[in-house]
Formats: sequence, structure tokens, C-alpha cells
Amino acid sequence: MERTLNLIKNDPWLEPFKGAITGRHQHALDKIAELTDNGRETIAEFASGHLYFGLHRTASGWVVREWAPNATRICLVGTFNNWEEKEEYALQRLENGNWEINLPDGAMGHGDLYKFIVYWNGGCGERIPAYATRVVQDENTKIFSAQVWAPEKPFQFSRKPFKPATDPLLIYECHIGMAQSAERVGTYTEFRENILPRIAKAGYNCIQIMAIQEHPYYGSFGYHVSSFFAASSRFGTPDELKELIDTAHSLGIAVIMDIVHSHAVKNEVEGLGNFAGDPNQYFYPDGRREHPAWDSLLFDYGKNEVLHFLLSNCKYWLEEYHFDGFRFDGVTSMLYYSHGLGEAFVNYGDYYNGHQDDNAICYLTLANQVIHQVNPDAITVAEDVSGMPGLAAKFEDGGYGFDYRMAMNIPDYWIKTIKEKIDEDWRPSSMFWEVTNRRKDEKTISYAESHDQALVGDKTIIFRLVNSDMYWHMQKGDENYVIHRGIALHKMIRLLTASTINGGYLNFMGNEFGHPEWIDFPREGNGWSYKYARRQWELVDNKKLTFHYMADFDVDMLKTIKSMKSIEKSPVQEIWHNDGDQVLAYRRGDLVFVFNFNPVKSFTDYGFLVAAGTYKVVLNTDNAAYGGNGFSDDSVKHVTIPDPLYAGEKKEWLKLYIPARTALALSNK
Repeated sequence: MERTLNLIKNDPWLEPFKGAITGRHQHALDKIAELTDNGRETIAEFASGHLYFGLHRTASGWVVREWAPNATRICLVGTFNNWEEKEEYALQRLENGNWEINLPDGAMGHGDLYKFIVYWNGGCGERIPAYATRVVQDENTKIFSAQVWAPEKPFQFSRKPFKPATDPLLIYECHIGMAQSAERVGTYTEFRENILPRIAKAGYNCIQIMAIQEHPYYGSFGYHVSSFFAASSRFGTPDELKELIDTAHSLGIAVIMDIVHSHAVKNEVEGLGNFAGDPNQYFYPDGRREHPAWDSLLFDYGKNEVLHFLLSNCKYWLEEYHFDGFRFDGVTSMLYYSHGLGEAFVNYGDYYNGHQDDNAICYLTLANQVIHQVNPDAITVAEDVSGMPGLAAKFEDGGYGFDYRMAMNIPDYWIKTIKEKIDEDWRPSSMFWEVTNRRKDEKTISYAESHDQALVGDKTIIFRLVNSDMYWHMQKGDENYVIHRGIALHKMIRLLTASTINGGYLNFMGNEFGHPEWIDFPREGNGWSYKYARRQWELVDNKKLTFHYMADFDVDMLKTIKSMKSIEKSPVQEIWHNDGDQVLAYRRGDLVFVFNFNPVKSFTDYGFLVAAGTYKVVLNTDNAAYGGNGFSDDSVKHVTIPDPLYAGEKKEWLKLYIPARTALALSNK
């Protein structure tokens, strides 16, 4: 009798699609069996291409290997042979389209630059090896080359193994290059010295770093990758990145990276676009080769060699750099032939209508298997806007094995609300539904805004709330109504989002203090300026300005969330909502959260039925320390009032004064 997977058992609405769900699960099982020779090795052991291909030290010197089935000749050139093709540097063809050359000790050394000259029937070209682990750009010519990285004293990690704190997971999304105040590209070392202490002090226990994999165009935000095994050299050296990660671990901070396996840059010399005269060596053929919206190339997840490349890439970053996991970018694009473009995703049938790329689904499932075999404590997050069921469900239950999925509906909801509704029309019932609407068997990462809302052409939450008043009225004593409103709602939106998590919470670098303006990387259209590709920390450090109010609140908000053990696992129990009053209350364990979104009405003795006891305010958005009015005396303890009607339910009345545009967190511990 066929076993029903738990994914379907947990959601009876999936029963009509049992065949598709079971089929996808079996596809992954079959592929694992195929790649591991029916279990003679694990899928993690299979994912070891980086240990074979690329440049490696040997007992007698060096070995270089490459997969290039369409090549007719490959020659290694570099600074060690004056970039000249010489027969002694020609690779030999092996089986299965692989090429190899063994070189004696001294033939090349640390810091040498190198490339391939690849020939194929009808052409040839310079290429950077696909498995290159270090790629640098010449400052004058702007040409990229691979570089030998073999220092005499390589960096040694001081802490291993590191176990991430995920109770709950509090992610600080960041970008190394734009993390400094100076109008230039920041470095790994500057981030380690200047930004990591800020993150630790703020209370986050994980950083998600963008733009790590080498990309030729800085303004791509790191999402058009050329060299998948190389950490971007524009920020520094591999050892400096390792030291950053090691230091983060010493501070109790996990480090995950944005990994881009959804597409690749089109570049041929720097990238994989036409590696050996075969444009489909790594990528889908014909109309499926190019992404219509991203001007990039799409991996052929049906090829075992491509699976080998990508799965090995996952393992490489875990083992070589001690990353603690990945946030997979562009998962929606991978899942569907349409890449999610023009899709509504209004019912379950949209996930099982034959328009899904089963090869990509299989790859994502295998990637999670590899990652968690290499490091059982690793963190994987899926960025998917479609709502595909099972993304963050366990593989054995019929899911794809991610630990978390991004709750991408939440930032969309907040932006839509701010843009389209006047304050009097903000409905707490709608807000509560949006922040708690998720699959019960899948953990999510909730966030009010990420880097997406901060990019040029869009606006952050604070910028939508206050607009140009930010330029004139952020000095203490000079705040106007717009600023007071903006800061108040900024805090309330974050607290509602963070306090209802069922997995983790994410904030993008600087948004916690209402960083002004947008992110605009240097490009021709802005005169190659770095003015907006940075973070202005001096604003939050200046106590004469109001930015620090939001940052200080963020610190205490995270403290409040962490004060309750496993808050993300406790049920979110609605106590009350009244859309007319614009009041919402809910409970999580020992904590009660109360929101009054009413822009003009404060309420006295507003009552809720709660567990009997004495409640103390532990967080108040209206506290003067956070730029609020300080209307309440938070030292007052609130004792519940019995009501004979509810004596059997062990509930009593908690009556509070709730000022307009204020949120409270109370504890009865």
C-alpha cells in the first residue's frame, strides 16, 4: 500500500495532488540513488567536485582540472609564463569531457594570475576556470583573472564547530561593500572591525551577507554571478572573509550567505556563458536558456554534471569558509517555467498544473540534503513569492527540506497599506491575518522590509512614512507631526512583525534606525557615484538626531522577544481585535502584545480577558526613550480584575490605558 506523505496528511487540501507530490518526492529519491551509485556513497560525498576540479596543491606541485566536453584544446596561461601558450601548459583530455594538467612545484605560486585559452571547433577564447576560488580585477584594464591563493600561513579558524542560535533566528541582512559610511567599496576587514560589534550590540544572532560570490558588475547587488566558487575580491581576500566569519562566531553570530543558483551572468570571458563553444554546457537549451526579465542564463538542472557543480558549490562554502548556511535567491524563478512572471498563484492547482520545473525542484531538494548532511546545524532559507507548499517541510515528509521560507507577503502588505490606505482605514484584523497567515508545518522568516524595498525606484518604510520631511525635521526639538507619526508607526510595524514570528525575523542593514533614502550603486546614470551605496552610521550615532530612537527601540524589541524561551514555537493566540477602535491584542506564552493603531483616539481602561495575574509593561513604543510621548507610567503593575462570568475559564479583565499610535508588550512572569 502506498504511503501517504505527512505533507499531505498535514494539509488535506493537498490530497487531490497526491500523485504530483509523491512523484516529485520519488524523483528526488531516484536521483539520489543514481548519483550515489545506489547508496554506495552519500549525496554529500557525491558533492565533492571542488575537491577534484580547479587548482589544487599536490605532493609534487600543482594539478588543474576542468570539465569542458566541447573543447578541443585547453592551455593554461598566466603571469608565470608571460600569458603565452606553451605546450608544457596544455591540459590533457581525460574521460567524460574532463581535462587535466600536472605541474611541478615552482611552476606557479601564490599571487600568480592565470586563465585558460580554450579551443573548440570553429573558435577559441579566454576563460576563467569554472571552479576558480579566487578571481581579481585589474584596476587599470578592468580585466578579470583567476589568482593562485596559497599563502604560506593560511588562516586557521579558532572555533569549530559552531552551533547557530535559532531560538529564535534574528537575521541582520547586510552587504559588505556598502556597510561603511565612506563613499567607496567597504572591505571584509572594515565590516569585521566596525559593523560586527554593532550587530552584536543590537541583539541579532545571524548575519545574511549578500554579494559574496564573484560578480563582474558591482551594481548587480551580487545577483549576476560569474565565478561561483570565488568570494568577491573587491571586498578583500579569502582569509579576510574567513576571519570575519570566525569573529562573528566568537560573538555568537551565525553567518549565512545569499547563494545564487537560480541563474548566472551572461558573460563569457568571466563567466560560464559559452565556456567551451557550447552555450548549453551549463544552461538550458533553446528558449529556456535565458531569463526574460533578468538578462541572465538559466542552469540546466536536468544535467548530472550541472547538479555536481551546484551541489559541490553548496558544500564548498560550508567547508572552506565555515558559512552556517544559505538563503537561496530566486527560488520562484527556479520552480516555474514562467519564472513566476505573470502568475497569480491563487489556488493549489497552480502548484501542480505541469508548469513547474521538476528538475529544479529536484535540485533544491538535493541541495538541502547535501547541506544538512555536511552540517546538520546549517540554516537554509528559501526566497519564494509563490507560496509553493512543502518548500520548508522536511524531505521525509514530502517537502523540499528548507529550514525556513521568506514570508514575502508581509513586506508587500505593509508597503501596500502605507501607500494606499489612510491611517483611519488600517485594520488590525487584516494586519494580524497577514503576519500569521502561513503553513503550520513550515517555519518562516518574517520581515517588514528587506533590501528590495531600499533599492532605487522603491522606498523604505520610513521614507514612505515621512518622505522629504526626513531632510528637514529629524533633529530633536524640530520634529513635526509627520516625523512623530512616521517614527511611531515604524516601531509598531516592526513589533507586530517580529512578535508574531514562527521561525525567525529579518532586518536589512540600517533599516532598524530608519536609514534615509534609497540604495543606488555606482552606474553610468548617476556618474558612477557611491553616494547612496553606503550606510550613514553617523546619523544613528548622533544623539541630537531622532534616528537613534528607532535603533534603541529595535534593541529592546529583540530583548523582549528573546526574553521568552522559544517564543517562535509558542502559539499566537488572538485575545481581541476591534477594527473600529483599531485595537489588537494577542498572547504568546507569558507575553501579551497590545496595539492601538488609532491615529487620534487614546483609550482609558480598555479591557481584555486574559489569564489572571499581575502584568508589567516590558516594552512601550510610546516611551520617551524611543521618541514617544511618554504618556504612560510603565512602572505601574496591572492586576487583573475578576469577573464571575469567566471564573470557570480562569480569565480576568486586564484594563489598560493605551495612547493613540502605541503598542505595548506586557509580561505576567
